[in-house]
Amino acid sequence: MNKIALGVTSSISIFKAADIIRLFQKEDLTVQVIMTDRATNFIQPEFFTALSGQPTIVKLFDQKKHPIEHITLAAEISLLLIAPATANIIAKLASGLADDFLSTFYLAVKSPVLIAPAMNEAMFLHPQTQANIKKLRDLGVAFVEPESGYLACGQQGSGRLASPEKIVQISLRLIRQQPVFKDKLIVVTAGPTREALDPIRFLSNRSSGKMGYELAREAYERGAEVVLISGPVELPPPAGIKVEKVISAEDMRQAVLKYYDRASVVIMSAAVSDFKFSQTSQEKIKKEDLPSAIKLDRTPDILEELGRLKRGQLLVGFAAETSEPKVRAQEKMKRKKLDLMVVNDVSRHDIGFESDDNEVYLLWPDGRERLIGKTSKKKVSREILTEIGAMVNGRKGNN
Repeated sequence: MNKIALGVTSSISIFKAADIIRLFQKEDLTVQVIMTDRATNFIQPEFFTALSGQPTIVKLFDQKKHPIEHITLAAEISLLLIAPATANIIAKLASGLADDFLSTFYLAVKSPVLIAPAMNEAMFLHPQTQANIKKLRDLGVAFVEPESGYLACGQQGSGRLASPEKIVQISLRLIRQQPVFKDKLIVVTAGPTREALDPIRFLSNRSSGKMGYELAREAYERGAEVVLISGPVELPPPAGIKVEKVISAEDMRQAVLKYYDRASVVIMSAAVSDFKFSQTSQEKIKKEDLPSAIKLDRTPDILEELGRLKRGQLLVGFAAETSEPKVRAQEKMKRKKLDLMVVNDVSRHDIGFESDDNEVYLLWPDGRERLIGKTSKKKVSREILTEIGAMVNGRKGNN
């Protein structure tokens, strides 16, 4: 099912529902908006009808609609999301009160339910509201914790609606999680590393980190616990994912090893620097003091070390090549004892580094290969995680 029911209540943060709809639509999901009557005092239903392309539902008994629409719609959705959710609707749901379409609909749905509260801090922290939230949690309802910040009442505090990106990310996890990834820790590395010459200058590469971040998001949506180990990038941290920021290759090595024993899957998509300066200055080197030759040393080969230490982990490597990409990647896969190699040709300007798109070959040790043609890095990440899921399932079946 590719339909989300979005319940909207009478909060000043109701305008953020428009961004939530847009983000769901980018995921090819249809959104059916359900408004409480009081919510229409902030925004007219026609606004959400225009955005979603679906007639907004307000009244429980509308002569233009099916008399038991709350029952028929409940069978069509994969998630009921209420965002923003006021203290009033939370109290209604906790008590089982059904006096409008949204509260009645809640009692009819069998899909997951996610609530994103938005209210004044005093109302959110009130013992009765907290008791209502606990009761709903005990019934299996999931919550997106509100954020702290500037509130509509003019005060600073908790109770602010979580960001649309976070709400949608958690929503996608609820509807896309798969048993094969449950209780699995997936470690993903992303971005470049930097090797300092002095406090100003460093050696690095063009990696943007976009591929690794999409892989981390996809693994999280499928239900895994995810740790993203990221070099310096200009990307926002994905919601729900633990992010460890590192600078150098040695920093990344230490971070990966910290989680390696517990990890089920490690995806090394970072572009780790192969070289570092033999000497690093603690002060900026003046041009006139710069030696005629600067000596470089090799950085630790993290992937090769992980291959030697492997004790049942599924190890995925990435290779960025400019000539004979498959030949070079196959050699690396064998030498580093990888379970899957992802390789792309970075000599092309339309894919790879700094691009939103990629085209990759997937290579397996048994000689199998698969081309994922040019598409968005988001879609590439989906294909890679699907293959990883099949490999994890295959190992489980062989045990």
